[in-house]
Amino acid sequence: MKKVVIKLDNVWKIYKMDQVEVIALRGLNLDVYEGEFLAVLGKSGSGKSTILNMIGCLDLPSKGKIHLDGKDISTLDEDELARIRGKKIGFIFQTFNLIPSLSAMENVALPMTFQGVDKNTRTEKSKHLLELVGLKERVSHKSVELSGGERQRVAIARALINDPEIILADEPTGNLDSKTGEEIINILLNLHKKFKRTVVMITHDKYLAGYAERIVHLADGAIAKGGKL
Repeated sequence: MKKVVIKLDNVWKIYKMDQVEVIALRGLNLDVYEGEFLAVLGKSGSGKSTILNMIGCLDLPSKGKIHLDGKDISTLDEDELARIRGKKIGFIFQTFNLIPSLSAMENVALPMTFQGVDKNTRTEKSKHLLELVGLKERVSHKSVELSGGERQRVAIARALINDPEIILADEPTGNLDSKTGEEIINILLNLHKKFKRTVVMITHDKYLAGYAERIVHLADGAIAKGGKL
């Protein structure tokens, strides 16, 4: 039986805006299994980003529980959540979120800096990961000197720097042309298959979701009945 690494149990997320309540997630139940490639597919406003925030320990549910490796994260304080994010989860964002003044290598090494790892180790591992994603010759280039696809590769390398068990990819090809997008999805597939990473990809693109082993269809903050949007 596959191990459940992330479990959402009757998760609700309700945002209060002035006097209005906006329900982003409605009693969501979802298991993510160790080593799988899962796509969460939904239209804009379906709750995809909220799920990413929940799984990534970036936000806490209004009701319900979220278990990461059996631990209920809703009981943890912000320092504990930050430690979990730093060690267990790697994030890949649509907008890359690189620091323009830093080189590719420095951007990749940044999460290790927050973990107190020495400079030589950071440098060596950053170079190795940039080589892994095909950027061996671009380690010293700043993000403004890189193409969109190269920036996303840097973001993928950064997501791997602390050897996370789980990779969360938020619309990872959203700002890229189709050819570059194919290259990025192939890197994610390689991470999943060769390095046995658990990958959760958030997307509105049915074609992109088709690369995953399993697709969860989301609509109005809940898993759609019949698996269709």
